[in-house]
Amino acid sequence: MKKYIAECIGTFVLTFLGCATAMFIGCGTPAGVVGTAIAFGLTVIAMAYTIGNISGCHINPAITLAVALSGRMTWKDACGYWCGQIIGGILAGAVLLLFSKIMTPDFGLTFAGANPAGLGTNGVAHAGGVGGALLVECLATFLFVLVVLGTTDAKKGAGNFAGLAIGLTLILVHLVCINLTGTSVNPARSLGPALFAGGDALKDVWVFIVAPCAGAALSACVWNYLGKE
Repeated sequence: MKKYIAECIGTFVLTFLGCATAMFIGCGTPAGVVGTAIAFGLTVIAMAYTIGNISGCHINPAITLAVALSGRMTWKDACGYWCGQIIGGILAGAVLLLFSKIMTPDFGLTFAGANPAGLGTNGVAHAGGVGGALLVECLATFLFVLVVLGTTDAKKGAGNFAGLAIGLTLILVHLVCINLTGTSVNPARSLGPALFAGGDALKDVWVFIVAPCAGAALSACVWNYLGKE
C-alpha cells in the first residue's frame, strides 16, 4: 500500500508544480517554455530521490505500463500504481482549479501566455490536430520511457544517477513539445487538469492517454530487445 500512496503523492506533486508553472508563468515566450520544462524535469528529479526507494517513482501510468510489459513488476502492482497515479493527478487538478480562482490578474499575473484558467492542460491544435498530436506524444513518450527503462535496468542502468538522467530527459522532451501539445507523455498529468478545465481539453484528453501508452509499449518492446543478454 505504501508504494501506491507514494505514487499518488509523487504524481500529485509533478502535476501540481509542473502545471502550475505553465499556468502562472505561461508558455507564450521562450523563457516561459524553458521555465515550464525545467519545472517538470526538476520535479521528477526531486521525487525520484524522495520516493524512488519506496515505489521506484514511476508517477506516470505510461512508465508503469512499460515496466509491467518488461516483466519488472506484476500486473497487480501495476493496477495499484495506476490507481494511485490517477488519484494523484485528479487531486492536483482540483488544487489547480482552486488556485486559478484565487490567483487573479490582481495578483500581478502579467507574464506573456499566463493562463490560470487553462490549468496547464494539453491540446491538439498546434500539432495540426488529433493525428499530429498522436504522433508527437507517441514519439516523445517512446524516447522518454526508453531512457527510463535503460537507466533503471538492474544490470545496465545508471544506478543512483537514473533520476537525474530521467529528469533531464523530461526537460528536453518538454522543450521540443510544449508548443505543439503542451507536452503530456503522462496520462495522469493530462487527465487530472482536463477533468476540471473541461471544454476541448477534456474532449481531446483521450489523445494524451492513448498516445503515451502506445509510445510506452513500443519502448518496452525495444528495450526488451536491446537489453536482452
